[in-house]
Amino acid sequence: MLSLTDLILEQNANLLRQGTVLVDPTDDGDSPWLLFLLTHEVKSGDGTALSKRMQFIRVNADGPASFAGWAPHLDLQPLAATDRPRLAETLSASWLHSDLEQKAVALAAGSLVPDHFREVAYRRIDHVDRTLAAVHERLTKEIDFWSDREIKLREDRAGGKDVRLNLENVTRTLKDLQYRLESRKKELQAMRQVQNGTPLILGGALVVPAGLLRKLRGEGPGATATDALARQKIERLAMEAVMVTERAKGHHVVDVSAQKCGWDVSSYPPPVNGVQPSPQHIEVKGRAAGADTVTVTRNEIIYAVNQADKFILAIVFIRPDDSADGPHYLANPFQREPDWGAASVNYNISELLGRTGKRG
Repeated sequence: MLSLTDLILEQNANLLRQGTVLVDPTDDGDSPWLLFLLTHEVKSGDGTALSKRMQFIRVNADGPASFAGWAPHLDLQPLAATDRPRLAETLSASWLHSDLEQKAVALAAGSLVPDHFREVAYRRIDHVDRTLAAVHERLTKEIDFWSDREIKLREDRAGGKDVRLNLENVTRTLKDLQYRLESRKKELQAMRQVQNGTPLILGGALVVPAGLLRKLRGEGPGATATDALARQKIERLAMEAVMVTERAKGHHVVDVSAQKCGWDVSSYPPPVNGVQPSPQHIEVKGRAAGADTVTVTRNEIIYAVNQADKFILAIVFIRPDDSADGPHYLANPFQREPDWGAASVNYNISELLGRTGKRG
């Protein structure tokens, strides 16, 4: 029986293959790129599907392919009908007609698919091995019990007792247990085999940066380009401020912003009694000093809601002299997922700071 996701994908396969055009409202650049949706399946030795995963690949105009994140489409917006005529030249660009699908498949096959396979195979093999050990222990104990019983009955028969019926029943039970053990072992060994599938492309989209649309509308690149550079600087300084603060606590800090995992920094506290505590996932928002709003993408909000106490929002204000006010840490910053269709949400910073829990 098909899952709801599989049913939707099957019913809309043609639409997915046709593709669409989406807008990245957070990208101030002018270079469009392709977003491919792929699916990959891992099966057991008997053909049963163990895991099916959708993966997103980004392919730029100059060729490089990269992982696009787990749900990048949630942060993108539909293209307005009035903007479509402005993209005539972009849509007819020669690079769109080159064999970019193969680059997406190659990246998936070389990195994402093996990771998925190893994850599923490890979990499957561990489960089967534990089950096999438990089955072997239980049935072996039963076999040993009935084997001892059989030996005793044979000794009684040799001593002249009439134990024929009891002996036949015990022998039959013993053979049945031995057959069950061998049969179950073969079944579990077959389940232990894991097969890797081939990644398949389900659909794609051309992603247009908001910066390119502004340029095509004739809004001018000057102020926009300057603002983009200023934002990049503020974001960089905010990241540095958070990482310096976390390291000062003795935490091991990893910048994961390029991995598109839904947060920017993974901060690992020191081990306690030899046990490594779970890391904190920190989403960093840098704002110019005096700013009163902050924009959070749909994906970031969803990750925050799903991860609860593990997710931290860090707001850092950057002063004109490049010094940092903060980071201001917010635990459980959001109460619910954004409304359907919202690619991002603007929050009033003072209200956000006032109603959420703080993290030291």
